[in-house]
Amino acid sequence: MKVGVFFEGINGPALIAAAQRAEQLGFESLWRPDHLVLPVAIASTYPYAADGNAPLQPDWPIVDAFTIFAYVAASTSTIKFGTAVYILPLRDPVVTARTVLGVDYLSRGRMMLGVGAGWLEDEFRFAGQDFHTRGARMDECIELLRALWTEKTVDYRGKHYQVGPLHFEPKPVSRPHPPIVVGGESPAAFRRVARLGDGWYAINHPPEEMKALIAGIHEQRARYGRAGLPFEVTMNARATVTPDELARYAEVGVDRVVVSLWRSSKDALPNLERFAETTLAKVPA
Repeated sequence: MKVGVFFEGINGPALIAAAQRAEQLGFESLWRPDHLVLPVAIASTYPYAADGNAPLQPDWPIVDAFTIFAYVAASTSTIKFGTAVYILPLRDPVVTARTVLGVDYLSRGRMMLGVGAGWLEDEFRFAGQDFHTRGARMDECIELLRALWTEKTVDYRGKHYQVGPLHFEPKPVSRPHPPIVVGGESPAAFRRVARLGDGWYAINHPPEEMKALIAGIHEQRARYGRAGLPFEVTMNARATVTPDELARYAEVGVDRVVVSLWRSSKDALPNLERFAETTLAKVPA
């Protein structure tokens, strides 16, 4: 079982201190959420809460995840970086490919790209992107990212994106490319995970629910002929998750959990230390 931590709520030198201490304590990865811009009033329904209300405030400060990762990469050596999750169809995929490549290059292969289709319609409108075609465009974005990162000459012809012929260099340090971890829990998202993902990013579920969901994804992957390819399941877990619960999650097929341990910089180091002592040290190998 790998354990990652959400890397938010802190900025400046505190980022370096928290990243270095997380690495020393044995956390496997740092994860950042993603939004580009927020409306003054959030009208869209958040799909991962029973009441439909998003756990964010419209005036929250947003710092680009890849900028943060590049900043801390030079001061760390082993800890990995992931987005949970990057709203892929909100941006141009060629620009995304270049940005992710930069972090992968600077960190020497420590980047994981968690992606999602997005749920906040106003955000797409502000960025000049069509909200209603986001699922189909996301599928093409994933295909195009792989082409840009692995093919010598890229000539991609999709319904929504036509790119090339062109060269895209250098190729990522990660081989064959940074893992693309697909988030979402709708039927369409599960098909996308199975057909295009190198992993699945899940929101917190009890172990038995995770067991059934993971089994369903693997059945679909087999139908797509992808059963033999590398695949990891990452789950957003409660900060109060216990070592016994982590062992059970590992048994049902979860490879990594990501926990949120602080809301401000003053809590970051103490809470990292506390979780490492009470939970991380007892995580099953």
